[in-house]
Amino acid sequence: MMHRLGQIILTGFDTPEPSDEFLRFLEAENIGGVILFEENCNPHVMAETSIKAIASATGSVPFVGVDQEGGRVCRFRGKPVEYDSPAELGRRNDVELFAEQFDRAAYYLHSLGINLLFGPVADLYINPANICLEGRSFGPNPARVIPFIEKSIKIANRAGILSCLKHFPGFGAAINDPHKEIAVADYDEETFLNREALTFKAGISVGADMVMTTHMLLPAFDDKPATISRKIVVELLRQRLGFDGIAITDDLLMLGAGEIGEIGERALEAFLAGHDILLFGRDFRAARAALHYIREAYNKGLIDDNRILSSLDRISGIKSKLAAPVL
Repeated sequence: MMHRLGQIILTGFDTPEPSDEFLRFLEAENIGGVILFEENCNPHVMAETSIKAIASATGSVPFVGVDQEGGRVCRFRGKPVEYDSPAELGRRNDVELFAEQFDRAAYYLHSLGINLLFGPVADLYINPANICLEGRSFGPNPARVIPFIEKSIKIANRAGILSCLKHFPGFGAAINDPHKEIAVADYDEETFLNREALTFKAGISVGADMVMTTHMLLPAFDDKPATISRKIVVELLRQRLGFDGIAITDDLLMLGAGEIGEIGERALEAFLAGHDILLFGRDFRAARAALHYIREAYNKGLIDDNRILSSLDRISGIKSKLAAPVL
């Protein structure tokens, strides 16, 4: 059980290419996956070599994920992998142009070894003062956004890449940037079910593999941030929307998660709230400390076997899809 627990960790690294220390960490702790940032992705041949080293070190199938949303959030640069921003495509309401561009990008990313995209962005761009989301949403109208969400997931699935809807339960009406401080939104459950929930339900219904929350406070739901809220992860996502895939946190190193506590506390509380995977940015040493904290909590009886096994079963179930042939 203790060795398998590393599967709940997904982390980046702080050098352009993975260091020997990082690769040893992946192997020793049986880490579940890696996130790449722009400095890891360019030139593309370097990224491909790094991904092979990562796969070799893990001894199993690792998630290798990247943010490649289009527009300003593209970790891989240049053709054929960059494409227009969701905002631009949404303004034009051109799903077919998006499909053409994203299809080309998805198959190319798969050829490099990427098997997980942190997208599509399912947020509705409701608050124009939300600078963090600027250019990243397909628009404010669920009816216009849903076809892009559905097309993205279908193309990724066909290309052999996993999809991750974000940022649950919907970040578009929020103020504040969770990279810098906790975001806050004031919508209630009725509004959620008739607005934010629609794009996530659509993505779930066509086979989204993961859903990512973010560091956001919704006082109408809970006095705890979404990152550590069972009401949001279990009651809203699992029970109301019927999602049984992987729930993943946003980067726990963001300043917006700081008020939860030290890194170990953040990780433990997020896991107990119902997340299956804990995401860390470039600081894999923080990920290692958090994993150690969770193991200590297990040894103290703060986490039971069934809670861990439910997440490990979801992770292994989704990873089994990565062995399927690309159509």
